[in-house]
Amino acid sequence: MKKISLRARVLTGAVAAAALGAGTFGTVSANAAAPAAPASSPAAAAADTAHRNLHQTTHLTADAAARAARAVLEAAQDENQRVTVAVVDRNGNAIVTLRGDGAGPQSYESAQRKAFTAVAWNAPTSELAGRLQQAPNLKDIPGTLFLAGGAPVQVKGAPIAGIGVAGAPSGDLDEKFARAGVAALAR
Repeated sequence: MKKISLRARVLTGAVAAAALGAGTFGTVSANAAAPAAPASSPAAAAADTAHRNLHQTTHLTADAAARAARAVLEAAQDENQRVTVAVVDRNGNAIVTLRGDGAGPQSYESAQRKAFTAVAWNAPTSELAGRLQQAPNLKDIPGTLFLAGGAPVQVKGAPIAGIGVAGAPSGDLDEKFARAGVAALAR
């Protein structure tokens, strides 16, 4: 194996850094320099009227997710329960996760997985847990947790987010608190 000199390694590193920087700045400047298509252009009009290539979704804002999470923690605190709450978007990505004072270490991941499960199947996780009897392989789907404590957030019947709660002594309590978070969004 041939040993490369320090000078050659430094020079190679400098060239690689310059190339990376040029590519990054070139992309940024190319994007910044590209003029936006005027709204009245034929291409813009075609995209607006075709709708076959467009899909619009409704998303929960970070402020709304935080409001729901705080409502969950308040409902749990009113019953002297220490829980963690997770609010995820339609794709299961965390919007906000709050670990209440004294909540167990396992509650963080459990809350996120319950929230993901609720939004993925657009149903409370207590209802989904019952489906395991007919389809036991559901529990093998990565990121899911089929225990009570998750509730979907819906707009016109379609799931836009999920709220998962973990840490109370029963899944029924976890789900009660998750529903309190969903209800806070309706106010």
